[in-house]
Amino acid sequence: MALELRQQLKLSQQLVMTPQLQQAIKLLQLSRIELIETINQELEQNPVLEEATEEEWRSGESLELTNIEVDHIPSLSSSEAEQTPWEEKALKEVDWSEYIDDDYKASSSLPSYSFEEKEVPNYENMISKGTDITEHLLWQLQMSRMDDLERQIGCLIIGNLDKNGYLAISLEEIAKEVKCDVGKVEKVLKQIQMFDPVGIAARDLRECLLVQLDYLGIKDPLVRKIVDKYLHYVERHNYQAIAKATKTSVEEVAAAIQIITNLDPRPGRAYSTDEVQYIVPDIYVYKVDDEYVVTLNEEDLPRLKISQYYKETLNNPEAPNPTKEFIQEKLKSAIWLIKSIHQRQKTIYKVTKSIVKFQREFLDKGIAYLKPLVLRDVAEDVGMHESTISRVTTNKYVHTPQGIFELKFFFSTGLSRRDGNGSDIAAQSVKERIKQLIQSEDPTKPYSDKQIVEILAKDNIKIARRTVAKYREMLGILPSNRRKRPKIK
Repeated sequence: MALELRQQLKLSQQLVMTPQLQQAIKLLQLSRIELIETINQELEQNPVLEEATEEEWRSGESLELTNIEVDHIPSLSSSEAEQTPWEEKALKEVDWSEYIDDDYKASSSLPSYSFEEKEVPNYENMISKGTDITEHLLWQLQMSRMDDLERQIGCLIIGNLDKNGYLAISLEEIAKEVKCDVGKVEKVLKQIQMFDPVGIAARDLRECLLVQLDYLGIKDPLVRKIVDKYLHYVERHNYQAIAKATKTSVEEVAAAIQIITNLDPRPGRAYSTDEVQYIVPDIYVYKVDDEYVVTLNEEDLPRLKISQYYKETLNNPEAPNPTKEFIQEKLKSAIWLIKSIHQRQKTIYKVTKSIVKFQREFLDKGIAYLKPLVLRDVAEDVGMHESTISRVTTNKYVHTPQGIFELKFFFSTGLSRRDGNGSDIAAQSVKERIKQLIQSEDPTKPYSDKQIVEILAKDNIKIARRTVAKYREMLGILPSNRRKRPKIK
């Protein structure tokens, strides 16, 4: 059998993600802080990019770069490029106004209304770094009258506390580490437990509460007995079982438990190092007369422009070819970055306008009027893919008259009305309704999940008991048997 070489033509289609498309997708899903970091990084790495001043941005001078298409950047072999500056050629052929619509351009900065005071988020309680529990305890340890060995034991105890202030290792381990007897460690532990906050370094909840009772001088035998033996009944609010076990009345048990509830079960919590995270909205929604105005928040967002120096160098016939090649490469990268940023802002703006249209009743009246909404609804409204809407709404926040929300908050599945005549109700609204019901219930007769189902049914909300239980758990609400309080005469 003979072998032969043969050429064959074949047509095929293949989806390819260009680097420019990958960059646009990456920028679209970045949060505001991540976007600013990315822009600053590009400013450091790309010499063609510069940050425009406020005057240049307001006057529109920096927008000249947006009239440049990458395809119109001249190659070194083009004779026309030496005769006509490439900026002029691009300005004649590209209309940037088609890329950004009038609504977006009008919203590129926050509006100013002389008749309306702007609603902006409150940035209160801006404090410096708080005192760490370890630092606080070590300072007290250094001020106490202890010898070197006791201070060494104290450092080990303080260094092995969990976030709630409880001792995470055994006394035997500490004794083995410092090569002393357990009694010595126990003595130092008792001293530290009287440091501020009292009850710190306890090994369990029972010891923590007993230490606080000793410090406060509470000698009531019923209170101490409940803490010592019946905390599991306190957790379940089973006052009758405690009264029976201690041979006292329910009223006496309730009074004793009232004292216990005033103690701190987590003494280390007050010195938590968790910092408050302040959210800067990506977009604002204001109500002007009877309409809602959507505006982008571009404050602190670097405004980019092309360096005039490098544009002149590119048009300089005396500039060496390697230099021009370098500038061309960086120029293409800069233009794609700026267009990707503008496209990101435009997309966020359009998606938010669509959400406002769907959720106007929520903006007017509150969370109880939040409508069911899925990504497909907004995607069809703005003419984009659902995956794009998902990227846009991730880690993007909007400031509305009802508060600050992540854009994903407005997307919620719906529950049907029992009568079938009314519109569906959002799951988030049902959660809020359940929360309000439990807040207004009689603590001596809390609503069970089944009773909540029956109450919601009167509002024509069709929901299963297990769904109520799931929503209650998501809200961090205990079941009815754990919420029940005894009736005290």
